[in-house]
Amino acid sequence: MNAMMSLSPELSLRGASASFGVSRSTVYRHRTPPRARIATRTPPLQLSLDERHAIRSELMSARFVDKPPTQVYACLLDEGRYLCSIRTMYRLLAAEHAVRERRDQRVHAVYSRPELIAQAPNQVWSWDITKLKTTVKWTYFYLYVIVDIFSRYVVGWSLHTRETGALARDFVETCLHRENVARQQLTLHADRGAPMRSKTLNEMLVDLGIDASFSRPQVSNDNPFSESLFKTLKYTPVFPECFASAEHARRVLVPFFEHYNQHHHHSGIGLMTPEAVHHGRDKAITAARALTLQNAFENTPKRFKGKQPKPPKVPAAVYINPPLSKEIITTKTH
Repeated sequence: MNAMMSLSPELSLRGASASFGVSRSTVYRHRTPPRARIATRTPPLQLSLDERHAIRSELMSARFVDKPPTQVYACLLDEGRYLCSIRTMYRLLAAEHAVRERRDQRVHAVYSRPELIAQAPNQVWSWDITKLKTTVKWTYFYLYVIVDIFSRYVVGWSLHTRETGALARDFVETCLHRENVARQQLTLHADRGAPMRSKTLNEMLVDLGIDASFSRPQVSNDNPFSESLFKTLKYTPVFPECFASAEHARRVLVPFFEHYNQHHHHSGIGLMTPEAVHHGRDKAITAARALTLQNAFENTPKRFKGKQPKPPKVPAAVYINPPLSKEIITTKTH
């Protein structure tokens, strides 16, 4: 800019600005930079210092110190006095840090985000209870279900007419003994329902060396495996609108869970059945699938565009809320 200004006496301003690619308005602005304006005019509606002091003194007087500005404003109007608007009273009190919520507000507890990892079956179980409608209004059956998050295997299920801590304890204990779970091997994850947090159940878990994990309140994503299983159950074509009896419910639930464990190819575990993954047959099945795909590729390589297909794999780790950091955590966290 200084070089262009030195050339302007020799060239016209238009030619100099065109040579440097600068508009003439920019040159004019640099020649005469704008002057800083100092506001000297006082707003006509501004309160004077004496008025502000008088209002603050009135608000903090023994008569009005415990009353909100709306009450003060009304009392003064009834006495034929007007000092300022209600909003101005609030502004003056806020400037003095003299206004706040007078009542103690409820402080909600802060719940930690559960982060769990399973790298093999029987490391993390997820369980929940869902209601099943009956033909009697306001009457339900309660379905207790435990699913292993690594294999998606339904470890156990039980049907009852109520949900209690004692029933939950007996149900979980039966599943633990059936799977022969060792101490400090398993984490049992659930939401914060009353049976899940019951003293009866948690005392039993402590005695057996089972870690308990809980979802955050009103966060369904903290228990996705149980929620997904219940949706799969209730969206099956054979699932009725309501159940006439417990026998009716069992006639529907028994074949569903047998099919789910033994025949349902789950997309989350490499299109394996939960039973195959839970009992360690997934590697042999994956090898057999790879051999089938290799034979298909050798017979018709053009169909695969010269790239040998591979079967889907079972994930090496399954998470409930993966860690926020990029590091892969290889140990159980709670």
